Amino acid sequence: MALFVMIIRKMVQNKWLVSSMFFGILITVALVGTMPIYSEAILSRMLVKDLEVFQNEKGVYPGTHWSMLGFYRESNEKRAKVISEMDKFMEVKAGEFGIPIKELVHERRTQSVLLIPPGSIDDKKSKQTATLRSYSDFEDHIKLEDGRMPANKPVDGVYEVLVTAQTLSNFNTVLDTVFELKDDKLLGTVKIKPVGVFNKKVYNDPYFRNASLSDLNSVFIINEELFAQEFIRGNKAQVMSVGWFFVLDYSKMGLGQVDQFIETDKSIKEKVQSKVVSFQTEFSVPALNTITKYLERSKQLNKLMWSLNVPVLIMLGFYMFMVSNLIVDRQKNEIAILRSRGAARWQVVLSFAIEGAFLCAIAWITGPFIGMGLTKLLGASNGFLEFVQRSRMPVHINDQAFLYGGAAAIVSFIMMLIPVIIATRVSIVGHKQQLARMNRKPFWHKAFLDIAALAVSIYGLYTFRNRLKDLKSLGLNMDDLKIDPLQFVMPALFVLGAGLLLLRLYPYVLKLIYWVGRKWWPPSLYATLIQVGRSNSQYQFLMVFLIMTIAIGVFSAGAARTLNNNTEDRIRYGNGADFVTTGQWQNDAPPAVSFGGGPAPAPVPKVIHYLEPSFEPYKKLPGVESAAKVFVKDKATFSLEGNKNGVAQLIGIDSDDFGMTSWFPNNLLDYEFYDYLNLLAADSRGVLISRTLAEQKGVKKGDTINVGWENVDSQSFVVFGIIEYFPTFNPNPPVGSINAAETDAKSNAPMLIVGSLSRIQFHLALEPYKVWLKLKPDYPTSQFYDDIKQAKIALTSIVNTREALTKAKNDPFLLALNGILTLGFIISILISFVGFLLYWILSLKGRTLQNGIMRAIGLSLRQLIGMLALEQLLTSGVAILIGVIVGNVASRLFVPNFQIAFNPSSLVPPFKVMFEAIDFIRLYSIVGFMLLLGLGILSYMLSRIRIHQALKLGED
Repeated sequence: MALFVMIIRKMVQNKWLVSSMFFGILITVALVGTMPIYSEAILSRMLVKDLEVFQNEKGVYPGTHWSMLGFYRESNEKRAKVISEMDKFMEVKAGEFGIPIKELVHERRTQSVLLIPPGSIDDKKSKQTATLRSYSDFEDHIKLEDGRMPANKPVDGVYEVLVTAQTLSNFNTVLDTVFELKDDKLLGTVKIKPVGVFNKKVYNDPYFRNASLSDLNSVFIINEELFAQEFIRGNKAQVMSVGWFFVLDYSKMGLGQVDQFIETDKSIKEKVQSKVVSFQTEFSVPALNTITKYLERSKQLNKLMWSLNVPVLIMLGFYMFMVSNLIVDRQKNEIAILRSRGAARWQVVLSFAIEGAFLCAIAWITGPFIGMGLTKLLGASNGFLEFVQRSRMPVHINDQAFLYGGAAAIVSFIMMLIPVIIATRVSIVGHKQQLARMNRKPFWHKAFLDIAALAVSIYGLYTFRNRLKDLKSLGLNMDDLKIDPLQFVMPALFVLGAGLLLLRLYPYVLKLIYWVGRKWWPPSLYATLIQVGRSNSQYQFLMVFLIMTIAIGVFSAGAARTLNNNTEDRIRYGNGADFVTTGQWQNDAPPAVSFGGGPAPAPVPKVIHYLEPSFEPYKKLPGVESAAKVFVKDKATFSLEGNKNGVAQLIGIDSDDFGMTSWFPNNLLDYEFYDYLNLLAADSRGVLISRTLAEQKGVKKGDTINVGWENVDSQSFVVFGIIEYFPTFNPNPPVGSINAAETDAKSNAPMLIVGSLSRIQFHLALEPYKVWLKLKPDYPTSQFYDDIKQAKIALTSIVNTREALTKAKNDPFLLALNGILTLGFIISILISFVGFLLYWILSLKGRTLQNGIMRAIGLSLRQLIGMLALEQLLTSGVAILIGVIVGNVASRLFVPNFQIAFNPSSLVPPFKVMFEAIDFIRLYSIVGFMLLLGLGILSYMLSRIRIHQALKLGED
């Protein structure tokens, strides 16, 4: 108890240091806790959105699960027993999907039997067949269009049924007509009478597996209870199959329910299939493919989140070590006295351990809840330090958040104890010796940890680049080569190593500055240079901390901007223009003949002749800035001298229109993109070929190449230029086209030929081309679609690049990227500000006597603040400058590694590190505000110093 009271008193005495330490632990636990929370939230939202898209495109409600069990030669008793058992089983499974169940529909079907209309004598000539079905809760989902609801018991020995209007038409009958069912397996005479025509009560009701009800157009629907009594238990007609149709509320599905859904689906299938001796089964789970893909996406997203958070976590660990070291430094004298008076090391460590465990326990309990709040902040990010209004993500705390938070708390606890363990090794004599040797070299300096960290990071960068090169050249997926997760620690190691290396050189820079102006420096600058130069080791922790914070901030800004812009560039390059349209071309090809009879289709001619539609309406659309004709032939053939031939993609363009309409990044080719287009404009015989074609076939500029395609005679062209990239062209081998064991990857790379459209149309053939459109920047997309309708332009397809860009911004990887990097930077700046302020406040308090003497000997408050500002400039300012430099270098070296989170073979144009001024304006504004605020607080503290109090402190 006495130990606990001593610990509480010690914490109260050092409340600011303890609060700062607790703040660091809490932020660390909260940040780590956001990983599973955010991963589940963002993937859950994207899963629901993808299921909604599936429903809109396929017209099928994705939240359904259908299973059917068919019978063959089972006895009536066995069928009834199996149906009863499976009904109970399905009722239990309804609660195991993990999401709300809207409906559980029980479906029963009889065998197909002959339908004998009234008055028919020769039933053998009747070829009409039908089945009886029953559905649970059927009456709640239909409306009567004619007639009445059937009775739930036989009426004069006749079973009343419901039908669709199409059923009456198919059987050429009307309501209240009595039919007799005929089959060898019927038990007695079975008669049915349609008494009502039904339709769906709600148009898009997911209760019906077939939205059009086409599967019910030869079916008679009978009351569920009557069916069970008369056909399942009474065996009036043989029951051939039973089905169970779950309608699930997929909008409530999250990543946490995916495993439950898959396991329940597996359990149902195993149970149904276990009944298969002479049974038949059928299953339908529309959403299963989409859900299964998300398991892989969640793994990739977790890998990305860890990789992005590693530098921030290292920085937080360094912060906790620094604050713990400050706490221990203030208590080293006390620790040394306790050790000298007989206290064991474990007793001293235990007192700090209890204090640390108390702080870590509170952080572990509260951290995940703060992490949940941070996750909501992440959901609003649209770019680095950019926020937009979005619909709220389904955020909730899960078990993994506490598990991850607990691991972070344990690591924080260890980081806190390291300085304590080191301090307990020193006696009171050793402590006084250390105070007399404050200018000794730090451990990292003597052990050359900066050189080691740089060497490891550069080696990791080298091996990673080689693996990326293999991924691209072999056309492999990112999972085909195993990537060491430690590769994502390399940026933090580089930042730490480079920062420490520059700090190793910094004292020499200070000496040079002092030596150059030693005869002219004013007293305040002279005193500051001496203070900083002689006490350089005191500033090491602060400077390294600021370097890591700023460098990680710059790295985060570069990574976010690079991945955002590269994603947009990839989409623009892949599409080629804002809109890509395909119009309707009249031709002499025979019309397609549908199945089901009619005259035999006419043979398709070898050459189809097309009539080109007018191009002017495209150019006259109000929102169109420019338009271009682009002819694409994917499997054009070419031949060269020496029996060299092959297949390439042929693109025909009008160079002037194409240059104004297409999108192409700068500095991607040896010369400007427009210079290559001018080559084609000068001579219609000229073509541009891809470098892949030139290397595979040994083609050079000036060579003649013959180009054509199936049923079209080839014509000669002259190679005017060799290009590596062209809008929509990917020179990398297709994914999966090459085995990792193959060495000659270039032989399978795609090839391209670009020529003049007019020559291709005149000398080869006139075939349909696409129209590329460039819209005015602020022209609404919806208005553009209306313009197309008003102009009556007939289109068969349209590719909307703007829509693709919007969809990409909502991709979970980019959302995670922007959110995590923004959060990491905000935390870095916040921690940096707290650490910066804490360090200087303690420093000023420790130099109260020195500052009081400065005032006493005649220095004004203004001069004292100037000295403080200069000291800040030579320490914090220099650290920030080094951080900016190191962060920029780290970004250019290590940001390309993040393309491993995508498919490197599809990253065309090549992945490129990008920066924008706005990112650095935000970064430097926040850092500048932090420094000015800190300087203001410190200046206020200086102004509060009383000379007589400082001198009295010196006398004491």
